[in-house]
Amino acid sequence: MEKSYKIEISHKTIIFTVILLVFIKFLWIVKDLLFSFFIAFIIMSALKPMVVYLNKRKIPRSLAAVIVFLLFLSLFINGLSFIIPPLVKESVQLFINIPSILETVSPRLITVFNLDSLTQYLPGITGQVFSVARNIFSNAVFTITTLFFSFYFLLEESLVKNLLIKFFGEKKSQTVASVFERAEKRMSSWFWGEIVLMIIVGALTYIGLSLIGIKYALPLAVLAGLLEIVPNLGPTLAAVPAALIGFSQAAFLGFAALAVAFIVQQLENNFIVPLVMKKATGLNPIITLTALIIGGSVGGALGVILAIPATLFIETLLIEILKQKQS
Repeated sequence: MEKSYKIEISHKTIIFTVILLVFIKFLWIVKDLLFSFFIAFIIMSALKPMVVYLNKRKIPRSLAAVIVFLLFLSLFINGLSFIIPPLVKESVQLFINIPSILETVSPRLITVFNLDSLTQYLPGITGQVFSVARNIFSNAVFTITTLFFSFYFLLEESLVKNLLIKFFGEKKSQTVASVFERAEKRMSSWFWGEIVLMIIVGALTYIGLSLIGIKYALPLAVLAGLLEIVPNLGPTLAAVPAALIGFSQAAFLGFAALAVAFIVQQLENNFIVPLVMKKATGLNPIITLTALIIGGSVGGALGVILAIPATLFIETLLIEILKQKQS
């Protein structure tokens, strides 16, 4: 006779499960705030070494934080003001010429993209400027808040430890703070490594496309640089529009554009990434792609951008926690 097994679920298990589900739902509701905190943490991690350096040179920490943060904003704004005007000019020309480019590459694309309808709606594009402006304004609060958080994190010397010590003991707070310090160092390495990679890849792409005579080299190079933030997939995606524009000019230029993308990618994989990133990432490609998919489903484009640093952050926390338990 077979024995019957009875599964019992305690009240504590039910309560814990309900609380966990409510907590997950709460995190989903405030995910934009979490994104803001995480971006601010990355910016703070990138700027903190410079603040520490100035602080060691007898400059008060608050003044050092103000100097570094204003310098960061100044470089960022000046960089945008330098590249945006020519970028906008070439991008507008590229967008207007997309129908003719697709038609030149393959007449069958006319039926796929319905170019007549696209051309029909081109005059109404200016009417969408107000919609874009509204979106920019709605995101302004997010941007300003994120910058404020990053400055506040930068201003506080031991923010994590001071917060934790209110809830935990001195020893446990010190342990958690050391884990976050390791995460800060890795976020800083990732941030500056990505900035350098984006600049190098964008510059190499611009030089290569300009030498072979591809039109719209600047927006294509900027796109290649921006997509560098998406590992594995970014360089491949950036090669597609460059090849299409090349083929629209001449078959040779299309293949030449693919060759430029291939050469840049090989230089990136074999020389630039090992030299610049060193051990900042070191993630398995499967983990990387999985993180990108999850990030995209959770937060869209912003989730894709933050997928890799979030994975590095979680990996660092887990590694440091295991080290603390083993010691």
